[in-house]
Amino acid sequence: MEPTEFDVLRQGAALVPRIGRSVVRVSGVERASWLQGLLTNDVQALVPGQGCYAAWLTPQGRMITDVVVLAEQDAITLDVPAALSDTVCRQLGAAIFAEDVLLTDEGQAWGMVGVHGPSAAGAVSRAAVGSRPSGGLTADILQGWPEFTHAPLGPLGRVMRLDQYGAPGFVIRVPVEARDLCVSRLRLAGATPVEPGAVEFARIEAGRAEFLVDMDADTIPLEAGIEHRAISFTKGCYVGQEVIVRIVHRGGGRVARKLVGLRFQTASTVAARAPVRAERGEIGRVTSAAWSPRVRGTVALAYVHRDFVEPGTVVTVDCEEGPASATVCAFPISQPA
Repeated sequence: MEPTEFDVLRQGAALVPRIGRSVVRVSGVERASWLQGLLTNDVQALVPGQGCYAAWLTPQGRMITDVVVLAEQDAITLDVPAALSDTVCRQLGAAIFAEDVLLTDEGQAWGMVGVHGPSAAGAVSRAAVGSRPSGGLTADILQGWPEFTHAPLGPLGRVMRLDQYGAPGFVIRVPVEARDLCVSRLRLAGATPVEPGAVEFARIEAGRAEFLVDMDADTIPLEAGIEHRAISFTKGCYVGQEVIVRIVHRGGGRVARKLVGLRFQTASTVAARAPVRAERGEIGRVTSAAWSPRVRGTVALAYVHRDFVEPGTVVTVDCEEGPASATVCAFPISQPA
């Protein structure tokens, strides 16, 4: 019997051939200090080979985009949603005044390939064998990387640790003309191709909010629950910091709504933006949903009013089949049914 996408993600190496992310390269001697004043995380603390997750905010504390920041030897690269690459590059350009900073939109130059699962490190390492120099990236070394650690991978480009689906994972940034070759090498190394939608349930279970899906221009990072990964509370000033500090220190971190996980007992068909209700009426909206083979029911991400975020709270969601009960869960939503 052919393994399912769940089997591959749980036991092997799931190869996601296309990822909707893009790259903006930031060079110049003042690149780190300039980004330090824009992004929510501590960019200046990064040394080559390290990375972090961050957000870029408006002065009102709402998100312009999320970003994975990678410190390379001669530049800092920003991994952003592909649909926003051109816009982000232009808006960043408008924030350069006298700083020694140069921006390059490399969205058309790179392709992104993901490998996720317990065997992902081995597959990436074996694929790199024919791509010297790979820096001696053995499976053990890759497996021990903290998230967002990265390194050159010879002609294959650059590999980064990213546990997007609640399992060990890696993203390879490859020249777009070599993407098919990279995919072929990874398949020969034991990775099994899957479509992103087929493993969407795992992203939802892990509580990994995706920008333009679960977060947008109206989102405050604290609402999406990304502050522990994306915000440094010890660094200097950045755009939007005043709003974040006011919420955390004066408001006790309380926001009007929070992103929570929902678990259904059945395979309910839930559309994005589906209303979430309690006895007093509508209390929120669903952002993502998928059927989970792990919990044998539908799982979802939804913003709900702060009075309903406690795990175990039962709510009702408008589904295609009619109203269905769902339980608010802590992340990860991974307990067997």
